[in-house]
Amino acid sequence: MKKALVIGGSGFIGSHVADCLTSRGYETTVLDQKVSPWLNNKQKMIVGDILDKNLINKAISKVNIVYNFAGISDLNIALNKPIESAEINIIGNLNILKACKKYKVERFCFASTVYAQSEEGGFYRCSKIASEKYIEEFQKIYGLNYTILRYGSLYGPRADSNNGMLKIINKAVNDKKLLYEGHKDTIREYIHVVDAAEATVSILKKEFENQTLTLTGQQSIKVSDLLNMIGEILGIPEKKIKITNKHQI
Repeated sequence: MKKALVIGGSGFIGSHVADCLTSRGYETTVLDQKVSPWLNNKQKMIVGDILDKNLINKAISKVNIVYNFAGISDLNIALNKPIESAEINIIGNLNILKACKKYKVERFCFASTVYAQSEEGGFYRCSKIASEKYIEEFQKIYGLNYTILRYGSLYGPRADSNNGMLKIINKAVNDKKLLYEGHKDTIREYIHVVDAAEATVSILKKEFENQTLTLTGQQSIKVSDLLNMIGEILGIPEKKIKITNKHQI
């Protein structure tokens, strides 16, 4: 039985990936700053920080596969925290990479973002691009095999209050209003978190080794059209559907 470590596995996508790994027969350990509320009895838990080099080394010394979902993931939080974004998202990831190299991990899988391909995303985008480049260099210089996953807009169970889709739905249900802070022509390709998790484990196949992949939904939709659709389902009149055009990264 192969052993997998899911760093940041108490979070939205990470917890679903941990469950998928377990269901496919991997001995799965979750490492996060807090105990996962979704940990099942077949999984192990390590509470700690990715900036703790000794902890990271000890955890990685015992596994074959490492996933990294840890770090500052909220774009608007990262917007005002350039130093913290670099320390956690870049240096933290480097600590993991060094340990993966040291213990000859079979595959390192990194959670990046579709913002890496755009001019939006602020310091969050910068930190993800930098981490991607370090991962590629670790493969060239040390032979550490990787897969980089650029996630699109996720939705589904276990999302926290910062999730874009959940914000829209909560506003609709609680206030009988639909509000989106952004441009009316914004387009998203939503993907359900369980589908994303299944794909995230499937990429452990040999054919996806040392590849950068984009995981999004198959259908594009304008946010304005999405709001109208939700409004129709919930019976919210058009006058209570508002797009603020407020700058959103």
